[in-house]
Amino acid sequence: MKRHWLLFSQTVTVLLAAWFVVATLKPHWLAQRPSLASVVPVFQIEGDQRSPTIASASLSAAARAAAPAVVSISTSKAVRHPHAQEPWFRFFFGDRPEFEPQTGLGSGVIVSPAGYILTNNHVIEKADEIVVQLSDGRQAPAQVIGTDPDTDLAVLRIALDDLPVIVLGRSELLEVGDRVLAIGNPFGVGQTVTAGIVSALGRSQLGINTFENFIQTDAAINPGNSGGALVDAEGHLVGINTAIYSRSGGSMGIGFAIPIATAREVMEAIVRDGAVTRGWIGVEPQELTPELADHLGLPGAQGVVVAGVLQDGPAAQAGIRPGDVISRVGDTPVRDVAGLLAAVAARQPGVATEVEVQRRDGRRTLTVIPARRPPPSAR
Repeated sequence: MKRHWLLFSQTVTVLLAAWFVVATLKPHWLAQRPSLASVVPVFQIEGDQRSPTIASASLSAAARAAAPAVVSISTSKAVRHPHAQEPWFRFFFGDRPEFEPQTGLGSGVIVSPAGYILTNNHVIEKADEIVVQLSDGRQAPAQVIGTDPDTDLAVLRIALDDLPVIVLGRSELLEVGDRVLAIGNPFGVGQTVTAGIVSALGRSQLGINTFENFIQTDAAINPGNSGGALVDAEGHLVGINTAIYSRSGGSMGIGFAIPIATAREVMEAIVRDGAVTRGWIGVEPQELTPELADHLGLPGAQGVVVAGVLQDGPAAQAGIRPGDVISRVGDTPVRDVAGLLAAVAARQPGVATEVEVQRRDGRRTLTVIPARRPPPSAR
């Protein structure tokens, strides 16, 4: 009996020693392997269908719905070389053509079966030739229907049949945090889809356009994406990608898109009238700060300061003068420069409207007859 007990104790001692060595040197040998049942629910593939977990997080349906309507736009124009005809230049560099071709690249979105395409004005500005390429490989020359430099929008038209058309969404219903996709042709590599969220709404005073109300997104937007689509999780167009904030020339997670609500109004005006008609009164507006309000003797005033008035312009003829604070245009209260520009632009040229101003001696209501807003070159 004593002999059996000794043998048992030695066996247990050896097994414990072996377990200790393995646990110390090879602990993964003792780790419990996950069962097949614990892996299958995450990566399970049933036929050609993905699991609900993966499918619910995917934006592939939105990309499939929107991508066919996003096109690549190639432009070319002849640029005159400033020194081509100068003798010293010809002596060092030889005879060179006076005009040299310059090419550009951007994107656009087909918004109508009739072939209308929305894009950015800066994509096609001063182009001699514009060629549109669809995602299915078809190409066609484009006609410029009209442009609106104040919002950096342009409307093109191509003559092709069976065009894919994107569904227009409602940008006014967007909220910060909504998922969005940016679709375009960055750097000419081909159609590319990037994902992100709505980072902010109503971005203005960026110095990009005259009228600014941008959607900010962190979806990657790069050169070549200009004029492309910003779509929601259902694949509906909610914005036209326009600009990025970048120190490197590439995406840094801050991109801006023109809301489709603005783009739709501009497009309808261009298709109907060939141009966008806006009101204009000829003032140079400036933000009203508390310090400036105190300096003007109007503490607590709200509105926009008139920094300058165009001689013989509509505002000057109505009696508006530098130093006035505009607080209302028609029935629209004015709180900032963007609000003043929008309120004046919405007025019908030639139709009198009331403008409320504040001065040291009190409030006054003046009658202004807006003129038609001139193009940027004339201003």
